Amino acid sequence: MESTEAMVTKLGTLHGVGVGPGDPELLTVKAARLIGSAPVVAYLTANGKDSTARDIAKSYIPATAQHLVIDMPMRVEREPGERAYDAGAAAIAAELAQGRDVVMLCEGDPFFYGSFMYLFARLAGHYPCAIVPGVTSMTASAAALRRPLSARNEVVKVLPATLPEDRLREELMTAESAVLIKVGRHLAKVRNVLGLLDLSSRAHVIIKATHEDEVVTPLLDITEDHLPYFSSILVYSGTEAW
Repeated sequence: MESTEAMVTKLGTLHGVGVGPGDPELLTVKAARLIGSAPVVAYLTANGKDSTARDIAKSYIPATAQHLVIDMPMRVEREPGERAYDAGAAAIAAELAQGRDVVMLCEGDPFFYGSFMYLFARLAGHYPCAIVPGVTSMTASAAALRRPLSARNEVVKVLPATLPEDRLREELMTAESAVLIKVGRHLAKVRNVLGLLDLSSRAHVIIKATHEDEVVTPLLDITEDHLPYFSSILVYSGTEAW
């Protein structure tokens, strides 16, 4: 008769794997290895559209891998997204409980404003979890601009453009360099704040960093009121020497 231990299925491990900002060659060796041997690959889609994370990693995904798609309703209200995370976590948990590892593909880095953190919060207390860092859009944007994020004792601030206008202004007033993320439909607000602080000429827009259609341009050259979702603005108010 089999022992109780032998009858218990070993739990699978959830791997949150950063796939970087867009260029497939920016995946780490560890990320490529885990994806290449994954029995189950999970990733988010938005409103049924293609997954950017899957598109970045597609050349590494084995043909035998099962795909677990978590579709997120892109809404201002939190409840639809919370339900999607609950459903996604349940689907992943079902695989882990059967002893199958799940590799969750994450744009950029899993723990840098990444959606993976919400799945991690739901699952880490019950299943083994491991995190593989990835290249962030922030560092990729600095590389695209060919300018360091900071030098010597300068302090870098990372500011979501979703912040209220007064908070953005307050933070930027004391920033020697700043990275504005989640710009998208908040461009008009950001442009207004930078103008009030006389920083518009010191700001550069990076759209889809490291993608084939990457765009790097001064903010003053942007005439639109919105930017694509994968856009960042780098602002330098400190010294230009390093």
